[in-house]
Amino acid sequence: MSGMKVIVGLGNPGEQYVRTRHNAGFMVLDKLADDLGIALENSPKMFAKVGKDEQYILVQPQTFMNDSGRAVWAVLSFFKLTLADLIVVHDDLDIAFGQYKIQQGVGPKAYNGLLSIYEALGSEDFLHVRIGVEGRTGDRSLPGKAYVLQEFSSEEQAEFPNVIRQVIQELLP
Repeated sequence: MSGMKVIVGLGNPGEQYVRTRHNAGFMVLDKLADDLGIALENSPKMFAKVGKDEQYILVQPQTFMNDSGRAVWAVLSFFKLTLADLIVVHDDLDIAFGQYKIQQGVGPKAYNGLLSIYEALGSEDFLHVRIGVEGRTGDRSLPGKAYVLQEFSSEEQAEFPNVIRQVIQELLP
């Protein structure tokens, strides 16, 4: 299995979360699966929807965000892969909407889904694809954890596919 890359998109399962900022990772993974022709199927033993081809294992944890580590650990263990094979795609309030960063071992200041992964794997040393979802213009009266559970504005919904396309172009060789 060497050479395989596990790409995990973080989000929350459930229809009420589909279009929320917190599901940016799921949105990227859905487009990636579509582009690669990989079907994501529910795998209860891995606590995730999983699909694969010769190069990629795509994963959408079906635990809630704060328990994502359980699914990531299960997938890496099942396929006998390491942190070097792992890419995690997630929303990031530290980055403005429309921007993204791909960084080794660097995530946002506070993110419980990532904390769950760090605890499960005992490390932060994997590739983070940080998708900017911060669209509040000056008004921070709504706390971050409530803000990320809101849907993108209509303008952002129109622009987000372009961001996803840029991220995928950079991820795939």
